[in-house]
Amino acid sequence: MKQYLSLSLIFCTAIFLAACGGGTSNNAPTPNKANAASSTSPTSTGPLAVTTPTPSQVQNAAPTVTAVYQAFCAAVQKKDEAAVRKIYSADTIRELEKQMMDKGEKSLLKFLEDDIPSGQCSVKNEVIKGDTAVAYIVSDLYPNGIDIIFVKENGEWKMTTKSPAVDALKSTTGGK
Repeated sequence: MKQYLSLSLIFCTAIFLAACGGGTSNNAPTPNKANAASSTSPTSTGPLAVTTPTPSQVQNAAPTVTAVYQAFCAAVQKKDEAAVRKIYSADTIRELEKQMMDKGEKSLLKFLEDDIPSGQCSVKNEVIKGDTAVAYIVSDLYPNGIDIIFVKENGEWKMTTKSPAVDALKSTTGGK
């Protein structure tokens, strides 16, 4: 009988150890995979997800309007107001002067001081349609770049302060 009890105890112990696996146990909790995916905001694609715009690829080096923007950057850095006035289109100068008058400012450069690039100025991806061109400018003010409209006046290309993206934004918000 003692042998029978010993054998059954050994047998029960063997079954118990086999059921436990006998290997190393991992007591760490398993993560909830459904919540793990939704809690990582950088991969979220919801309406409020933050996205970084992809820089536009260079289609062309803007051979027509690059000289205009380079001249603008040089003129504002030298504080040459006469040169800046020659670079802007007549409509742009009229609009800027109206805004200056509303603010009581007499100097165009003083009025534009927050919009003067201080570093590298470059242009790319110009698209010309008749006497209007749109080109992508990049400077320290617009490190990701912005499209600007250029117009041809009296056979010369002139810069404006208009941007298709900003104009589209104004039209959707009801601004002028």
